[in-house]
Amino acid sequence: MNKYDIVKKIENFAPLDTQESWDSSGWIVEKAGDEVNKVLFALTITDNIVQQAIKFGCDMIISHHPLFTVPIEYRKINMYCAHTNLDKAYGGTTDLLLDTLHLNGTMYNEFVRVVELEQEMSVEFLKLKLLPISPRLKMVNNTGAKTIKRIGFCAGSGSEFIKSTPCDAFVTGDIKFHTAVESNKVLFDIGHFESEIPVVRFLRELTELGDSNGGKGIIANETSPFI
Repeated sequence: MNKYDIVKKIENFAPLDTQESWDSSGWIVEKAGDEVNKVLFALTITDNIVQQAIKFGCDMIISHHPLFTVPIEYRKINMYCAHTNLDKAYGGTTDLLLDTLHLNGTMYNEFVRVVELEQEMSVEFLKLKLLPISPRLKMVNNTGAKTIKRIGFCAGSGSEFIKSTPCDAFVTGDIKFHTAVESNKVLFDIGHFESEIPVVRFLRELTELGDSNGGKGIIANETSPFI
């Protein structure tokens, strides 16, 4: 398999020039040679992920999260990531989260997705819909709101968008204490890992390396560091 053909499928869907200025999407490690035999797909590259790649005979890793500093021992394998460009793409990271919820309403396609429901939904009902995604879900409801109509979504760490997003409730991961204390919106912290893990399987489908195409793409065994 040509590794540049694999990457082209990702970049056609999520162009690199759409990534945030601080991001480091693209090639993390680009080894000599065009051909690869197997690809490991992961959310985050760690020592464990590199060892899994070696174990399964993968000579390339495709991840969502970038590495801003690459340890020397990681440089023996091709590594590519699609981060904020994949977050922004229509059908990308946040949209994959939304797909699991089956909400009926009008969606505003921004870096943060805002869904305006056709009818108001109870806060508790949204909580019940989110629990299967994140059993360790945390909710903030400082105003005691009972119903919501506009919901903001940002997979990963979207806490910085809470104040500026016109919504009644906001769903993301990594909500900080002071953000929670000061918020007049209903907040749901579903966890960074839980909100983004669907994108790993999606990347394998996007590159057509799943079981139906020879099984050249392997999904890494990853769990949230929080227990």
